[in-house]
Amino acid sequence: MERQGKLVIFSAPSGAGKTTIVRRVLPQLPQLAFSVSATSRAMRPGEQDGKDYYFLSADAFRRRVAAGEFLEYEEVYAGQFYGTLKSELDRIWTQGKDVVFDVDVKGGLRIKEQFPQQSLAIFIQPPSVEELKRRLEGRGTETAESLKKRLGRAEEELSFAPRFDLCIVNDDIERAVAEVQAAVTTFLRGE
Repeated sequence: MERQGKLVIFSAPSGAGKTTIVRRVLPQLPQLAFSVSATSRAMRPGEQDGKDYYFLSADAFRRRVAAGEFLEYEEVYAGQFYGTLKSELDRIWTQGKDVVFDVDVKGGLRIKEQFPQQSLAIFIQPPSVEELKRRLEGRGTETAESLKKRLGRAEEELSFAPRFDLCIVNDDIERAVAEVQAAVTTFLRGE
């Protein structure tokens, strides 16, 4: 890993609006580039390998973990891995840009631990667990079983919020995007 640029880490329970916020903020801050995560889950319709995720088999994922190629990773559900390849930092820093991560809560904290002085860890919090459930149901992608798993995981993830540098409650998307953009801009300027 050559250049040691800045890192902006976004974490949240599934359905909190983290990815929406990241997608809205990125075009406003051209000095940032998005770190593509790796996963062993199946590709969904419309997704592209290398753009949405690096899609790996569970065995290939495990081999790369054993080879020390991951900055962080997590077995989120049984046999379903997500993680950040170290090569993503090289790819983005070589472009002269700073890195944006959209990662699970534990992964976000692992990155922050490795780069404490050069990272800003932002936790996007839903207004309530009930609202989170409503949002997840509204996606139309969850079975009753997967919804129960996600909500159980969300309650655990919410307990990690105090360990982040900044917690933003996403009860109004426009306000949340504005708060994130202001915080990230201040961080990148070194203020």
